[in-house]
Amino acid sequence: MIFRHPYLLALILLILLLALSARRMGGRRLAAIKLSVALPAQETLKTMLFRYFPFWARVITLILLVFALARPQKVEKGNVPPTEGIDIMLCLDTSYSMSALDFNPYNRLDAAKNAAADFIQRRANDRIGMVIFGGVAVLSCPLTLDYTSLLELLASTEINMTKADGTAIGDALITSVNHLKNSKAKSKIIILLTDGRSNVGIITDPVMAAKTAKAYDIKIYTVGTAGKGPARLPTGGLINDDLDEATLLEVVDMTGGEFYRAGNFFELQKIYEKIDALEKTKFEVKTFVNYTDMYLLFLVPALALAALIFILEKTYLRTIP
Repeated sequence: MIFRHPYLLALILLILLLALSARRMGGRRLAAIKLSVALPAQETLKTMLFRYFPFWARVITLILLVFALARPQKVEKGNVPPTEGIDIMLCLDTSYSMSALDFNPYNRLDAAKNAAADFIQRRANDRIGMVIFGGVAVLSCPLTLDYTSLLELLASTEINMTKADGTAIGDALITSVNHLKNSKAKSKIIILLTDGRSNVGIITDPVMAAKTAKAYDIKIYTVGTAGKGPARLPTGGLINDDLDEATLLEVVDMTGGEFYRAGNFFELQKIYEKIDALEKTKFEVKTFVNYTDMYLLFLVPALALAALIFILEKTYLRTIP
């Protein structure tokens, strides 16, 4: 607790000095009176109360009023929670080829989901959304700070969830751009994760989508999730390496992002850690100080004591025996 006007507390010393001086003078008068009478009255509890209580109760009342006038305040300090971060769209390939089993102990999609979940949990105060795509692109989760719901949607993502064959990378990027373009965030990024090449969709050339992203100052990171050479599918068959590195490199060069290729789960984790480090949100720590007036703690007792003095003097202490 602090006092807004601490200099007023000096009045307490003045009140005490005046009170002591008044009591000393009053004591001398009482002694003179006792010497002038033949039969001194026996002092009872009532007379003692009459002599001492009203006087010292008034002194205490004045002191309490001084404390109230000095404006006592409770001080609360804290940090203002950050309200602005980065807006991030995760763009996740769910086409059938993502079921390839070259990310031991996971298939490509499960490895991507686990790495993305770790990435989400490391972020703070960033809005994150998710687009999934196969032959079509679908918004799975709009930009949100509700990471719990986002992680639940990510965990429920499955192979061929869009029910359309193919890999619509261009459409996936445009869908992500459409949900970022009006953002007021200081930084907007897309993290595209795929193991193939764009072969279907309204916009079949991802570079065209990248040009649109650049126009809205959106940075794109691309992550290739495919080992070199053929990979085994759950059915026992093999799928050839069809990752279009050249196009993915062109996309990131145009938007200022980075291209990464992961051949196993460990490499994929490291890639997300690199992106996390590159796109760290820097906040200026702001503090606040809140002052709450506490004068009632002194004013209420002062008024109550003054009322008590008035009542007692009109009733119990009205006469001296």
